[in-house]
Amino acid sequence: MDAPSFFFHLKRRFFLFRGLLALLPMGALAKDNEHPNVLLICIDDLRPELKCFGADYIHSPNIDALANRGRAFHRHYVQAPTCGASRYTLLTGRYGPRDNGALFRRSSDETIRTTNMPAWFRRNGYTTVSIGKVSHHPGGRGGKDWDDNSKPEMPGAWTRHLCPSGPWQHPRGLMHGQANGEIRGNAKEMDVLQSFDGDDSSYPDGPTIEGALEQLKLLAKDPNPFFLAVGFLRPHLPFGAPARYVRIYDDAVLPGIPHPTKPTGRTTWHGSGEFMKYNRWKRDPRNDPEFATRVRKHYAGCVSYADALVGRLVAGLEKSGRGDRTIIVLWGDHGWHLGEHAIWGKHSLFEESLRSPLIVVAPGAGRLAGKPTNAIVETVDIFPTICDFAGLAPPANLAGTSLRPHLKDPAAPGRSAISYKGGAETIRTERYRLIRHSKGGKATHLELYDHEKDPGEIENIAGTLPDLAKDLGRQLDARLK
Repeated sequence: MDAPSFFFHLKRRFFLFRGLLALLPMGALAKDNEHPNVLLICIDDLRPELKCFGADYIHSPNIDALANRGRAFHRHYVQAPTCGASRYTLLTGRYGPRDNGALFRRSSDETIRTTNMPAWFRRNGYTTVSIGKVSHHPGGRGGKDWDDNSKPEMPGAWTRHLCPSGPWQHPRGLMHGQANGEIRGNAKEMDVLQSFDGDDSSYPDGPTIEGALEQLKLLAKDPNPFFLAVGFLRPHLPFGAPARYVRIYDDAVLPGIPHPTKPTGRTTWHGSGEFMKYNRWKRDPRNDPEFATRVRKHYAGCVSYADALVGRLVAGLEKSGRGDRTIIVLWGDHGWHLGEHAIWGKHSLFEESLRSPLIVVAPGAGRLAGKPTNAIVETVDIFPTICDFAGLAPPANLAGTSLRPHLKDPAAPGRSAISYKGGAETIRTERYRLIRHSKGGKATHLELYDHEKDPGEIENIAGTLPDLAKDLGRQLDARLK
C-alpha cells in the first residue's frame, strides 16, 4: 500500500472510531480508576462551633478527624443566611436568588439545569446520588408533602434522589420532626427542645444515615465513579437529639455569650421568629440566662449527634474500599446566632449568620494536612474546587475559584466574600465588613465595621469613613454583577 492510501485508511479508521465513541452513553468511559469519587456532606444550621474550630467544650471527634486529614477553612462565608439560597450557590457555583425557592424557580433555566454541580458530574460519567437534605427540600421535590415527582428542584441532576422518611411519613414530616415520627403541625404545639433516650434512628436523621450507608454499598459495585451528597438535618430547629448526646453537656461550663445585647441603630437584627414560634414554656432566652444556657446545651447536643452521623458515614466509606479515592467536603449551609446581638437564629448579615464550617479532604492535595487556614473563601468556591481535584474542567462562568492553593498551603491569601438577603447585601474583606441596605436598587443605609478593632460588629463607622464605605460598595457591585 502506498503512503497516501495508508494515511487515507488510517484517517478513515480514526473517524469511524470517533463515531463509535459518540454512540456510547455520556461519560461511559469515566471509570473509578480515572476520576476520584466525591462525598459531599451538608449539615443544616451548623455554626463553626466545633473543637477543630477552637470550641474546646464541643464534643466533635469525627468532624475533628476530617479536619486533621485535610484543611479546615476557619473563615468560610456563605452567600445567604437561609437554607435554600445558600444551597443554590453551593449546587450551582453562582450567586443567585436570595430566598428558599431559589432552585425551584431556576429549574427551567437551561444553563442552571445543565451545569449545576450534580448534573455536571453526571454528564462526565459519575453516578450521582443525593440523600437527605441537600437542596432545600429533603429529597428535592415540591408538592404539599415535598414528595411530588413532577416538581423536582433539580431536574435530571441526580441518578438517584432519595429521602427515606421512616415513621415521619414524607420529607416535609422529616424536615421539622422530633423523636419517633412526631411531625410538626402547629409549631406552637411542638417543643423547641427535646432529648429522647433512644438510638440514632429515633430522630429524623436516622433514615438518612441508614440510607446513605446502603448507597455506599451499592456504589462500591458501580463501575463509574460516584458523587454522593448526604444532607443531615440537625442541628436545625427544633433542637432534638438522642439523650446521650445532650447529656455530654450536663456539667459543661459554656463560655459567655459575646456581645449579647440588641444593636442600636438600623441593622439586619430581627426578632428570632423561627425560634420563638415553637413551644418555649413561656420562656425567652433573651432575658432568661438559665434558659439560654439550656438552649445552647441542646444545640451542642444536636451538633454531637450530627458528628456521630458523620463518623458512621466516613466509616461506611472506608468499609466500601473507596475511601482513599474519595474527595470529602463537609459544609455547613450557614451560621446560627446563639444569643449574639440578641438573636437566636440565622437570617441576619452579621458574622454569626454568614460564617460556617468548611472542611476539604482531597487525595494528593499536598502536605501540611491538619493545619487550618484563615483565608477568606466562599461557598461558590466549592464547585470549582471539586472539579479541580476530580480532574474535570468546570463549567464556564462560575463565580468562585478552586481552593487548591489553600489545600497546598494554608498561608495562601484569600479574597473578599459577598453575601445577601432580601433588602441588603454585604462584603467581608480581611479587615472590614460593609452592609448595605437598599430599596429599589438604591442604597438607603450603610453599616461599616472594623474587625481589627471591633470583631463583634458593634460600632458602625460608616459615617466616619465615607470614602472607604464608597470603595467597598463599588467592590460589592463589581462582584454582584
